Amino acid sequence: MKKLILLLLFIPLVSFGQDAQEYLDSGAFKANSKDYYAAISNYNKAIEQNPNYADAYYNRGNSKYNLKDYSGAISDYNKVIELNSSQVNAYINRGLAKGGLKDYSGAINDFNKAIELDSNVPEAYNNRGDLKYTLNDYSGAISDFNKAIELSPNYVTAYSNRGAAKYFLGDLNGACADARKAKELGGSDELIKLLCN
Repeated sequence: MKKLILLLLFIPLVSFGQDAQEYLDSGAFKANSKDYYAAISNYNKAIEQNPNYADAYYNRGNSKYNLKDYSGAISDYNKVIELNSSQVNAYINRGLAKGGLKDYSGAINDFNKAIELDSNVPEAYNNRGDLKYTLNDYSGAISDFNKAIELSPNYVTAYSNRGAAKYFLGDLNGACADARKAKELGGSDELIKLLCN
């Protein structure tokens, strides 16, 4: 009888235990609600259950990035890349985190690697262009924004960024045209006010 009671007590514990995928899903739900600390807690539990769970490291890195824990995010993206060296988004997001730490050279290297792995990801070009813009390489930035727009013709951010770069190169008509295109695609009026007056 004691064995039966212990078995019956154990069964509910097993049925209510979550597996790594359930923790990942729960973490994603929390992250979508912008509860990044709770999301990280769930991703930690997923990783405890499966230490090689690249998706859990990736999502935890995203939550850390959103909390501006760039070093922590980089550590998680490093683990994703260690587990799957062809994970393009891990390079892109690690590049963003490195940019947050002002490691612009490292960030550009990550965007270059992402483009090397998949040359059809407009975000890699846009983000690299954004860093070139930050470094006052406006021509190089425009080249990257052009490629992002070529790959994704409705990419509002790339039009906005290209407009700003054109402005700093003295192409005021081109800057205004890009601001208007960004607005047409759903962007804000603010850029038009800045670049078209």
